Amino acid sequence: MIDPRAVSGCVRCGTCRSVCPVFQETGWESSGARGKMLVLKSMTEGANLDSGCRDSLGTCTTCALCTQICPAAVRPTGLIEEGRRDLVLANVTRQEHRRLNRNLLRYGNTFGDGRDRLGWLGEEKEMLPKSADFVYFAGCVNSYRYPETAKKTFQILSRFSVTAMPKEMCCGSPLLRTGFDAGFLREANLEQMEAMGARAIITGCAGCYTALKGYGGLEVYSVPEFLNQRLEELDIQPLDLTVCYHDPCHLGRHQGVYDPPRRILEAICSLVEMKASREKARCCGGGGGVRAAYPELSQKIARRRLLDVPAEADAIVTACPLCVRNLRDAGGNAIDLIDLVSRALPPSL
Repeated sequence: MIDPRAVSGCVRCGTCRSVCPVFQETGWESSGARGKMLVLKSMTEGANLDSGCRDSLGTCTTCALCTQICPAAVRPTGLIEEGRRDLVLANVTRQEHRRLNRNLLRYGNTFGDGRDRLGWLGEEKEMLPKSADFVYFAGCVNSYRYPETAKKTFQILSRFSVTAMPKEMCCGSPLLRTGFDAGFLREANLEQMEAMGARAIITGCAGCYTALKGYGGLEVYSVPEFLNQRLEELDIQPLDLTVCYHDPCHLGRHQGVYDPPRRILEAICSLVEMKASREKARCCGGGGGVRAAYPELSQKIARRRLLDVPAEADAIVTACPLCVRNLRDAGGNAIDLIDLVSRALPPSL
């Protein structure tokens, strides 16, 4: 349920309009954080839940730029997710989001893909250790869209006695962001980790990182954090390359992980900052269910983000496969951090 007291904290100043990636593309008051707060207020007062409410709250990437800048310390992102849960209960949802829910219920992944989630491991899957302190969580996008990145990540992490979950399921982030219940996924993953005796989990997806952190009672590392602590053991060979780093919203603003990926990149090549970076980094447009239900808007946001790329950068590096996918689809030369790390390691690895 939406907390009326939290909604009333919004003073309607409109500061959020200056940073909201959706408002910048549409110009509609209802698409910006201030407009969404007004929609939430009307919902707490008994307004009819209709497609207008759905499309206002549905067009939020959950980037949290509004939360970052709000002078009244309101947290619109969390309130919008609460509003989405109310819409789901009222069956006022986009069919694309309902499809995500069905796919996850039936297949355990967002794509409705019936293939083996760990197919990228090949025959190595049969040789996975049954227990380990550290477990790699690949996530849906890497498992089904960038399996080579998942494999490279696992090969590098294996040096540090990391194993993988043989029956990994989606972390639940797509459901949590769009208002659906993800408890069944949380329980399934936690049960496996407990059976493996794992004390920590490592993921290369920013959305998974935030969702797994929300499980509670579990130590969670992003791939950049884990590798940054072991840089000296990697024997990195510098590359003649200049890159910029795109901060994924759920790794940066949501979790405060800014330095580890940059330290890794500085050990590999020349790093230049994007025009908006760290806590001010623009969103890629892929999160919050926006890419799934509003693809044109998602791509407009991604194209605007590409305007922040410095002219001297050979590539955009990021630490989230969804960011890679959305920026690539918009025409950007985006690569995953792990792909660059893999290139910088000795051939014997």
